[in-house]
Amino acid sequence: MELQGRGLLRPGQADEVMEEHGRTGRPIREIVVDLDIVTQQSLLELIADQLGTTIIDLTSLEIPPEALKSLPGSVARMYSVIPIEGDSQAVTLATFELLSPEIVDELTFVLTRDVTFVVASETSIKTALKQYYGDTSESVSDMLSELESELEDAGDLIELSRGDNLIELEQAASAAPVVRFVNLVLYQAVQDRASDIHFEPFEHEFKIRYRVDGALYEMAPPPKHLALPVISRIKVISGLNIAERRLPQDGRIQLGIGGRAVDFRVSTLPTQFGESVVLRVLDRSVISLDMDNIGMPEDVLAAFSSDIKKPNGIIVVTGPTGSGKTTTLYSALGRLNQIESKLLTAEEPVEYDVPGIIQIPMNEQIGLTFARTLRAFLRQDPDIIMVGEIRDIETAEIAIQASLTGHLVFSTLHTNDAAGAVTRLIDMGVEPFLIASTLEGILAQRLVRTICDQCRTPYEPDDDQLNLLGLRRDQIGGRPFYYGSGCPTCNETGYRGRRGVFEYLRVSDPIRDQISERRPTIVIRDKAIEMGMRSLREDGIRCILDGYTTVEEVIKYT
Repeated sequence: MELQGRGLLRPGQADEVMEEHGRTGRPIREIVVDLDIVTQQSLLELIADQLGTTIIDLTSLEIPPEALKSLPGSVARMYSVIPIEGDSQAVTLATFELLSPEIVDELTFVLTRDVTFVVASETSIKTALKQYYGDTSESVSDMLSELESELEDAGDLIELSRGDNLIELEQAASAAPVVRFVNLVLYQAVQDRASDIHFEPFEHEFKIRYRVDGALYEMAPPPKHLALPVISRIKVISGLNIAERRLPQDGRIQLGIGGRAVDFRVSTLPTQFGESVVLRVLDRSVISLDMDNIGMPEDVLAAFSSDIKKPNGIIVVTGPTGSGKTTTLYSALGRLNQIESKLLTAEEPVEYDVPGIIQIPMNEQIGLTFARTLRAFLRQDPDIIMVGEIRDIETAEIAIQASLTGHLVFSTLHTNDAAGAVTRLIDMGVEPFLIASTLEGILAQRLVRTICDQCRTPYEPDDDQLNLLGLRRDQIGGRPFYYGSGCPTCNETGYRGRRGVFEYLRVSDPIRDQISERRPTIVIRDKAIEMGMRSLREDGIRCILDGYTTVEEVIKYT
């Protein structure tokens, strides 16, 4: 870290900065200013020194129109740069961060001209981006029309890429318009808070869809002949074999987008009309890995926080794929990630890189399974272990053995509710007395979409809705329900963002007795409710009455 090399950071501060960066994903430049380690001005001087350039006051500059034309809006927003002068041969860009040599090369390549840099404040560059390049929502359709004309020049290259010639395919994937288009799609996805990006080739069209808050939205479709070069470009930057189109592949991309680091997990699948590619967006600046911010009700947060501090035992988080289980587990690990504890995780794949935690990605092809890794963990002197998922009796038994020998174990299961986790473990073949003696708590969760703040509208629920929720009118005490009427902020959907609904089953002595006696799920569940557990549906109703979500969302997910 350059700050440390110049004596601006003490060793303890360096650790604090990296821990905050790992936990939140915020850029290091923001963190060091917020912690009063350096001033904004000192940081700009350091960046200017590293880039061998000067600092300018962007607010007092009048940028000529020809300079603005030298840089497309999509590129300016992607890299957070502003052109201050430029022609067909060279361009000078203002930046607020230390650009890596790779990004400098990519900008030079994408703009097909020499690039030099000056440094300006982050605020002035973001203001200039809005002023000169307007709203981001127009950028995809603008870019598509720009692409059409540019692709006429690259057309021969893209036609060649339909064959099996690897060199021509690589050339097509590296054509400047293709590089710019892929960068824009990734940038737009991050701006729209998408969790996944789907590239889907069909016989007569090439679709690109974003998943935002759990629902898929289609963007303006690019020309069909772009499918192969665009998908090849994604495979190139994620380190996959572009010549192999018959087998599924998995990879990872790490990019700086709009001034922050974002990871993408890449999965390819061969289909009838080419490869379908899905990118999972892992943007830590959007996903909070802080336990206080994941939306747990106070009583559940207090009970869960207390149980994760126990010296040994098993804590299980259950729910379907995409219900936020990993985020909850990471938030718990983040709270326990202290210098005096050794934390190990086995994941498939590793979703967030967290400093201070040793994370191992599973690889079934070479025999690196959860069970085998867990066995090796026990020889690594850990205090806390996280296993991505308990899938079979072997993994379950080693997790129990780890718990009995003084380790705290976190894991996930795919069950519909908290009590169902017990039955699932018994069905796998685990002895009930072992489950009863090691299980400390089971957290079931779902993610429901939250109503958009800008268009939230109150209404009085009718009897049918109350019956669906199992409520009487006197129970809601005249409180209104809410829905989103739709506005530009939420793309007319009425929803913006998601929050969790939770049920937490604490394994107390009466529950342990029920487990040992092999009681069915419903009996264990009723006993837990009798002892104060609130079901997923009840927590969903709490979210409805507090105005966070709608009846439809709660009925759909609980």
